[in-house]
Amino acid sequence: MDSLTEALAGSFTVSSQLNSTSAPHPRLAQYKGKYSSLEQSERRRKLLELQKAKRLDYINHARRLAEGDWTDRELEKADEEQEKHEEEEAEEMDVDPGKKLPRHYANQLMLSEWLIEVPPDLADLWLLVVCPTGKRSLIVASRGSTAAYTKSGYCVNRFPSLLPGGNRHNSSTGKDYTILDCIFNEAARTYYVLDVMCWRGHPVYDCQTDFRFYWLESKLQEQEGLGEIAKRNPFKFIGLQNFSSTLDSIQNVLVQNFPYQVDGFLFYHKHTHYTPGSTPLVGWLRPYMVPDILGFPPPPGPLSKKPVYANEQMKQILEHKKGGKGAAEGGRYELEHLSTPPPAEGV
Repeated sequence: MDSLTEALAGSFTVSSQLNSTSAPHPRLAQYKGKYSSLEQSERRRKLLELQKAKRLDYINHARRLAEGDWTDRELEKADEEQEKHEEEEAEEMDVDPGKKLPRHYANQLMLSEWLIEVPPDLADLWLLVVCPTGKRSLIVASRGSTAAYTKSGYCVNRFPSLLPGGNRHNSSTGKDYTILDCIFNEAARTYYVLDVMCWRGHPVYDCQTDFRFYWLESKLQEQEGLGEIAKRNPFKFIGLQNFSSTLDSIQNVLVQNFPYQVDGFLFYHKHTHYTPGSTPLVGWLRPYMVPDILGFPPPPGPLSKKPVYANEQMKQILEHKKGGKGAAEGGRYELEHLSTPPPAEGV
């Protein structure tokens, strides 16, 4: 019976993407073979090399998102030539080209993979962001209005905001537009800002994570009223703090109290650019998984306490498999909180 359980667990998946966070963590699901830590580390190394050679036209990409203009034939031609060059470079390195720039509003967010091993440079070259429960949202503030899009590209809300370009009083020119990666918590009427792709018409896609985080923090502080609900800002925009990924820092984070319900931890490589699509250069863990994966005793506190469903992980996987359910249900998006989490967890 044990061997049958392992065989079923090893074959279970809800995504074709390697280490996708729409499936259970490979270690918890007892995945075999193709989910080796060596492969994830090697893909990280190659993607960091590849991004040095990539020259994507983020200026025009950001403008298109801001203006909703995807009809320029000259830009489309340039995109096609760029994509061909990018694919040739990736083929030489034997890696996925890293998601060519998508068109329209779907798949614009940089998504994580499960962190299945401890990177040797974790303490020096990674940053930790503690994520609240909510739904991932692409925010585009442009031409006097602010739009919120899902990962799939659906516009679910349009409202004024105090983001540059986000309402008719602060959008004097078409060049004032802002693009953010956020987590929306409906109960708190808050967009928690994970990352920035463009601020006041200046794209930072091809800047390193540590710079983007520093720049985002300074810009949010400069923009008065963003953290308050008002007529011209019906939703709060709150920046998320980042921490170093040293062992002491992570252990301290696990015993802290946060002003929101914590969903999980994102680990960002300091040198990665903002790349739409999933990447091994951003890792995801539920808080209770962190001690097991990183190899230290769990400190006392609510974040490191394992939920009941964690101890019944295999039972849930088998039931899910038996029911023939091949994907996350109900249109759940990355980082969405689930009161009774199914086996398809996380980002």
